[in-house]
Amino acid sequence: MILLKNTPPRAAFAFGPFNAFTQRRWKKPADTAQTRLENRTRDSKLDKLATQLKKLDVMLKFHDLMSNRKRGPFVSLQFMARWTELVGLNVGVGEFVHKYPHVFQVFQHPVRRNLCCRITQRMRDLIQEEEIAVKECEYESVRRVKKLLMMSQTGTLGVHALRLIRRQLGLPEDFRDSILAKYTDDFRLVDLETVELVERDADLGVAEVEKWREEECRKKWLSEFEMCFSFPINFPTGFVIERGSRDRMKNWQRLPYLKPYESKDVVRVRTCGGVERFEKRAVGLIHELLSLTVEKMVEVERLAHFRKDFGMLVNVRELLLKHPGIFYISTKGSNHTVFLREAYCKGHLIQPNSISAVRRKMLDLVVLGCRNSRELESKVDGTKARNSVR
Repeated sequence: MILLKNTPPRAAFAFGPFNAFTQRRWKKPADTAQTRLENRTRDSKLDKLATQLKKLDVMLKFHDLMSNRKRGPFVSLQFMARWTELVGLNVGVGEFVHKYPHVFQVFQHPVRRNLCCRITQRMRDLIQEEEIAVKECEYESVRRVKKLLMMSQTGTLGVHALRLIRRQLGLPEDFRDSILAKYTDDFRLVDLETVELVERDADLGVAEVEKWREEECRKKWLSEFEMCFSFPINFPTGFVIERGSRDRMKNWQRLPYLKPYESKDVVRVRTCGGVERFEKRAVGLIHELLSLTVEKMVEVERLAHFRKDFGMLVNVRELLLKHPGIFYISTKGSNHTVFLREAYCKGHLIQPNSISAVRRKMLDLVVLGCRNSRELESKVDGTKARNSVR
C-alpha cells in the first residue's frame, strides 16, 4: 500500500526552464475617493474642532427637545434615553450628561425622586445671546441669501436647501417668514419650497476671493496675470508635495474659469481645457458658499442640495479631496464636514463675527468638561440655602 504525503499546492506560476523569464504583473493600487480620504494628511486642530462642534450640536438638539415640552424645561434621564437616535448620540445619556456639568444640570426630582436634567442657566444665556446676535445681523443674512440666489443659474433655490444650512448661514429658525416673506423687494416665494431673486444687485456680484486677490496684488506687488484666477492655498502641516505638482498647481492657478456671479453660458466640457475649467468653476462656487457661512464650514452631504441649482455636475467629495490646500474634510462624527482652510489658524477663526463669537463661548463650555465643577456645586448649594431660608 502506497501512502500519499500531503504535498503543498503548486503555485500558479511555477518558475522552471520553460518560463524562467515570465514576469508577474504588478497590480496598481486602487485610487478612489475613499482611499484618498483615508490617506489624506490630517489636520488635528480642525479634527478636534469638528468633534467639539458635533458635541455642541447634540447639546443644542437636547435643548430644543426640552424647551418644546409642556411640563417644563427639564426631563428625566430615563426619558432622555429615547432621544438618542434623534440627536445622533452614540453613548449613554447618563454618561454624556455627567461629562458636561457646565451645560447640563442633573438633579433629583423633589416628588418622584428620580434623576432629571436641564440646561444650565449659563448655557441658556448664551443661547439667548445667540438669538439676539442673529436678529441684529438680519441685514447680513439677507445679503447672504441674495448672493446665494445670484450664484444659482435660474435665480431660484429650494427653501429646504437653505433650511439645511440655516445655522451655518446665521438665519433665524423662522427665516421663511421673517426674512424671505418680509423682504419682498429682494425675494419672491414662487411656491412653498422655492424662493426666487427679484433683481440682481451688481454691488454684491464680487466674490470673497476677488477681495483677497486685490489685497495680495496691492501688498505683494504681484502681477495681474498671476493673481487673476488664483486661490489662496494653505497645505496642512506634514503635507508632502509630490514631484511635478508645483508646476501643475501653477498652471491650475493661472487657468481662467467662469466666476460664481458671472451669468454666461456653462463651460463646455468637451472643449480644450473644458474639464479643468468646469471643475475650477465648481471650486469657486464651493469656496464662495463657504465664505458666506458664519463659521466657514458646512457638512459635505448638504452641499449636494446645491449641485443642480449651481450647475456643479461633479462629484463634490472627490473635488474637495483634489484640493487639500483650499478645503479640508474632517471625518469626525457620522457626517463629514468641510472647512475653508484659509479662514482658520490653529483651529480658530481668523476673522470671527458676532454670531461665531457667541458660539465660541458655547464651545468653551464643552471644552471645560468636568473642570471647575466645584464652583457649580457651591453655586447650587448657595441657591438651596437661600431657598430654605425663604
